[in-house]
Amino acid sequence: MSSVVNPITQTSVSPGQRVLEAAEPRLAVPDHTMLPDRDGTFVKNFQEHPQSILLTETLRPVLSQRFPDGQYCIGQDSGIYWRLNMDPPERGAESPDWFLVVGVSPALDGKPRRSYVMWKEFIAPLIALEFVSGNGSEERDRTPLKGKFWIYEQALRIPFYGIYEPEKSIIEMHHLVDGTYRLLPPTELGRYVIEPLGVELGLWQGLYFGFDLPWMRWWSREGELLPTGDERAIRAEAEAKQAQAEREAAESRAQLFAEKLRELGIDPDTVGK
Repeated sequence: MSSVVNPITQTSVSPGQRVLEAAEPRLAVPDHTMLPDRDGTFVKNFQEHPQSILLTETLRPVLSQRFPDGQYCIGQDSGIYWRLNMDPPERGAESPDWFLVVGVSPALDGKPRRSYVMWKEFIAPLIALEFVSGNGSEERDRTPLKGKFWIYEQALRIPFYGIYEPEKSIIEMHHLVDGTYRLLPPTELGRYVIEPLGVELGLWQGLYFGFDLPWMRWWSREGELLPTGDERAIRAEAEAKQAQAEREAAESRAQLFAEKLRELGIDPDTVGK
């Protein structure tokens, strides 16, 4: 597991170090219930919300299989607090359009998280995805302590960072190697392997939420598109109809065979006895 930046001292610490627990008791360290969980800005376009839902609903069966203990959480436009003592507090947070953390509970004290607080967890998200609405400069900003790219790479150290530009129909995937993001090459089919999850991320052109657009979708390593709930239901219905059709065809063939036997003076009920 990569080290992270201690939000108080701005020094690098390993995930297991509970630096803040050894701090002076008078220091009131806020948790997810004390920190703002929204900044008042609008979602930039009407594709972002269904895109997040599509990523989540199709990946959940894989996550349930790989993490049967339920130790994972998904954030959608949720704040990741990485820097303490900012004024206002939300200046010390970034909110990826979609992100996944493995090895942590989706709830704290039985309640849904309001945000993800690094100085309480010390486990970075495994993957973060940003959906570009402008020219992509915000998502690629490397300004120290301020730029989104710098924060994901140097402060949070998220192993996989994807930048999706819907208007260009491209995904730019970065993989953290030796503390630095490097462009992850796509497969021959134009998809990106997310090895820790055993899946690939790519673009799929199709109808979802009433929009026929290129959407980010997950595939299995065997090349199977991970289906939505509706797609699973349609597939199950089609398979049931196919099975029924095969049964009816078999019954029809059996009846025709029995009729032929009777024409030959053979009782079909005695055949094979």
